[in-house]
Parts: sequence; structure tokens; C-alpha cells
Amino acid sequence: MRKPDPTAQPEPGSFSRRDLLAGSAALALLPRAAAAQAPAAKAAAPEPTPLKAAPAKLRLKPEPAPETAVWRLGEEAAPILRIKLGEPVRLRVENGTDKPLSLHWHGVRIRNAMDGVGGVTQAPIGPGEGFTYEFTPPDAGSFLIRPLVVGGSSEPSGRGLAGMLIVEETAPPAVDRDIALLLQDWRLDEAGALQPFGQVAFAAAAGRLGSVVTLNGQPIPLDLQARPGSRLRLRLANACNARSLRIRFDGLKAYVAAVDGQPTDTFEPLKATLPFAPGTRYDLLLDLPPQAGPAGAITALIGQGLPLATLTASGEPLAQTGRAAIGSIPENKRLPAEIRLQSALRRELVLTGGVRPDKTKPGAETPYPGDPTRVWQINGASGTAGTAPLFSVKRGQVVVLAIRNDTGFIQSLHLHGHVFRLLHQLDDGWEPYWLDTVQIPEGRSAQIAFVADNPGRWLLSATVLERFDTGLWTSFEVT
Repeated sequence: MRKPDPTAQPEPGSFSRRDLLAGSAALALLPRAAAAQAPAAKAAAPEPTPLKAAPAKLRLKPEPAPETAVWRLGEEAAPILRIKLGEPVRLRVENGTDKPLSLHWHGVRIRNAMDGVGGVTQAPIGPGEGFTYEFTPPDAGSFLIRPLVVGGSSEPSGRGLAGMLIVEETAPPAVDRDIALLLQDWRLDEAGALQPFGQVAFAAAAGRLGSVVTLNGQPIPLDLQARPGSRLRLRLANACNARSLRIRFDGLKAYVAAVDGQPTDTFEPLKATLPFAPGTRYDLLLDLPPQAGPAGAITALIGQGLPLATLTASGEPLAQTGRAAIGSIPENKRLPAEIRLQSALRRELVLTGGVRPDKTKPGAETPYPGDPTRVWQINGASGTAGTAPLFSVKRGQVVVLAIRNDTGFIQSLHLHGHVFRLLHQLDDGWEPYWLDTVQIPEGRSAQIAFVADNPGRWLLSATVLERFDTGLWTSFEVT
């Protein structure tokens, strides 16, 4: 089996573990005598890596249209942070924008103070201020970085603030290239400028749907090339404000190896398509053909089909001798083998609010007649910063949430600080993968089960950020 090339450079837009651990590397450069003389008490943690959120320019429309004024994290349109399992993250986020910010580490079973929900787990980072995120992810996987401030998430995200955190396994599957693909969309006017934010009509309906789609901040279709016979690992993440879609693999035999960052027994997607809601991530394994030439494409099922990326085998073929068939990523031993539902704490949640879409007028924007800050409710209440938790449980308690969607739209919800199993309708089993984000069609219900093993106050929140900003979230407490 071919091993990864240790000299390979990170994908464009990535932070390597070298960046995140630069401070500790400096100590290793000291002469031995000097290091020996340094008192143990002064072996302080390295300085955090700076990461500034600030205005920038990005070409989203071809010339002669001007570049678009956006926001970004660091120097790249879509930063990819990579570390090894067991290594810490230490980032000093500086807010160079004119809005309060915080960064949510979507999918990381993080300690509560680092979850990054401005107004709940931390005070928002004001303009000109900074905050240090310091944590060690307990799991390997592909995770999202999204702005998440109560009442103020849609605009920072819609202006472009997003990224990925990739925590590599200690013994990852042998691949020739490991490629992260971050999906975003941008709502632009004819001149290429971002359209205004804050429309309640969007929040009360489908959310802010963009008119231009990018991968890694670049125009689509993105051209991905690798040598013939290469084995690829593609990490797909949806960082759109609101766009839920399906993606199809054309000409590619792709195997899903992880969902929402957690490993699963590899499987081929039904009809080569996958649902792809905001907040969702997939790890895919696939082999390029042994001969040079076009290999296939990843297509978004929007309209007649929107090509997101093309894959091409180019260069000298790789030897195929001795390569094993595509297998599974080792299971996460930190997660329970089973969940004992008999002793579960059970709660029912009902989602309400928004407008009812007019099926005769697709895309019509209906004004919302109520309070624009409380468009959506869970169990009759809109989420606000001062709201008490919906329930409290002791650490280690199994929780089953029965969630009914009484709104006129499909809803995507994210469980913070934990992962869950999606239960079968008869409560007699669960789907064979872990999730942290679930989609519930309008008028339907879903049951999720999880072990509440992470202390703190945690959210169950809409991943459509306009809905989150206008009340579609609740919280629970683990003591």
C-alpha cells in the first residue's frame, strides 16, 4: 500500500501543525545547555497563533466586474487548519471587523468555554478586541469553523468568515492526496457587491441563498488534478448560510468514510448522491483511473446541475501493485459502542414559526408579520441570550430528543459539544453512523439519542444562520 508522501505540501489555504505549534518549536532550537539551564517553571505554553478577521477583496465574478468586498480569517479566503490528533489548538482571534464575533468549532466535542457561541459560552469579541481559543480536540475528523453570535451570525458568515479544522488520525488511511473542499455561497448584486443583510423575509423563509457558489473561496468548477491511479481523500464541508442541496458524483466511485467528522463503515451513496445541509461534512475515499484524462465531477443538484469540481488524472501513473481495496477509517474508541435507551431522559421539542411558503410562487418573499427578532420558536420560545436551559441532566445521562418540525421548511439542527445517533422511527435501533447535524423535513419528526458526557450549557441550534439569529435554538445543561 502506498504511503503518503511526507514531503507533500499542504493544500492551498491551509495552516499546518507547524504554524499552530510554532512556539514550542522555538524551544527545540535552543542550545542544549541553555535549555537545561531554563527553569522548569518557565516552560510556558507557546504564544498563540494569530488569526485576524478583517475586510478583504475576493474575485467572485469574472472581469471586468470588480472584486467583491468580503471578510476573511487570516490571509486565505477559506483557511484550512490541520493538526494531528492529540495536538492542541491555540489561536488568538483578532476582530478587525465592525461587528461582534465569535468562532464556533462546529462538530468538535470541545470544552464548553471554547465552544464559541457569543452571548452564551463567551462574551462576543468586540471590534478591535481579541480572544484566545485553546483546546485539544478529543477526536480526529473534519470540522467547520463558523461565526456564531446570538442575533448576529448571518452577516459575518455571509461576508465570508468560515474555515475548516482538520484533525488527522494518528494512523490515517494511506492516500496520495488529502483535499479539503469548503462550500460557500454569496448573495451578490449585478455589480458584484454583497447585497444588504438583515432582511426578515429571508430569515422567516429559506434563509439567505447566495447567487454565486465557491469552493475554497475560488470560482467553480474547481479543477482537481492528481496522478493516474491516485487514491484521494476528499473532505467536503457546507459553510453556506442557508443553502441545503444534494451533491452527485458523476463518473466517480466514491465511498463515504466519515459523516460529520466521525468514522463509519465505508458505503457507496445511494444513486451516487448525498444530502448536504449547512454544517454537514463528509470524508470520501476514491481512486482515480490508471490512465490519464478526465476522471469525473462533483455536481450540485441545483437547477440543471452545477459542477462544483472536476477531477482529472494527469502526469505519470502510479504503480497499483500491492494496493489494498478501499477500507474503513478505524472507529472512534472514545464513543460508546451502544446507547442504553431504557434509562434515557426523554424530551419532546416542537419547531414552529416562520412563514408558510406559497407553493404557487416559488422563491416568493413573504413579509413576516411578527417580532423580527423572534421569528422561530422551540417549544413556544425563541432562543435569546438570557433564556434558561430547556432541561438539565447529570453527566453521563442518556438523552433522547423527539423533534417535530411544524414549520413550512426543512430544518437542519446542530447539537453542540456532543454527537448523536439518529434513531429509527420505532425506537428499535439507530443509523450506523454518528452525527452532530440532522435534517428534518417539514411536517416530519426525528429522534436523536446521545450520552450527555460534556459538562456545560450546550445549544441545539439551526444551522441556517438567519434562523439561528431570529430564535431557532434552545439549550440544555450538563452538570
